[in-house]
Amino acid sequence: MGRSIAATAALAALAAVCGCTVQGADGKGHSPVHIELPGSRPPGTGADDRPSSSSPTAGPAVLWSPGDSGDHVRELQARLRQADWLFDGPTGTYDDLTEKAVRGFQGKRGLPRTGKTDTVTWQRLLKMTHEPGKWERYLMGGQPAGAPDPRCLTGRVLCIDKTTRTLRWMIDGRTVSTMSVRFGATGTPTRDGVFHVYWKSRHHWSTLYDSSMPYAMFFSGGQAVHFSYDFAARGYTGASHGCVNVRDEAAVADLYAQVRNGDKVVVYW
Repeated sequence: MGRSIAATAALAALAAVCGCTVQGADGKGHSPVHIELPGSRPPGTGADDRPSSSSPTAGPAVLWSPGDSGDHVRELQARLRQADWLFDGPTGTYDDLTEKAVRGFQGKRGLPRTGKTDTVTWQRLLKMTHEPGKWERYLMGGQPAGAPDPRCLTGRVLCIDKTTRTLRWMIDGRTVSTMSVRFGATGTPTRDGVFHVYWKSRHHWSTLYDSSMPYAMFFSGGQAVHFSYDFAARGYTGASHGCVNVRDEAAVADLYAQVRNGDKVVVYW
């Protein structure tokens, strides 16, 4: 009896020193006590089960991947355009085209073709490109609109902001829709001021410039708000002859259906 008590005490002392895990009996005659002696853990793990310094290191951290969105993704896309790996956008969303562009960029430089932008891929891209300006980031539109001019807050108004390059369609101070727009070049500027729509022409053709002006809403001489195929294709790399270009055909078609002759047009900085 004395020996049994002594053996139990010795076992408990050993467990306290070495650490143990009690396992339920399984009816197969296995010992109910499992003892782990120092140095008995599998090689490559520390005392807290984390890989030791001898374990293989992980790859570079992923910064952005498909499905992500935001300003950083927009900058990534702008830089990929500079490097001639992306030809659409920037959109601010890490879509299939962006993933394909990143994969191509990586493969060309001997990096793993993951399609995800990790720290190594990003640093290589930074060295090859310059900091994109605002209108490189928003080359194809999508920029947020600024606060409307006070003259836009009453009545039915095409509220056109040259600073943010946006058009708001407003009724009694409420914004119905917003779209990106483009203006005239230095030699043919879009006029500022308060005007009114005086003529609408769904399938207008400019005889002066021999070009199509669908959904034209004229407000000042030959200047009109209208859809532009060139703006849709090239974004802000081009300019109009003074008109207010819209690149979203569905949006301008819907606008054209709502605007009436006599509606106010405010063009401002």
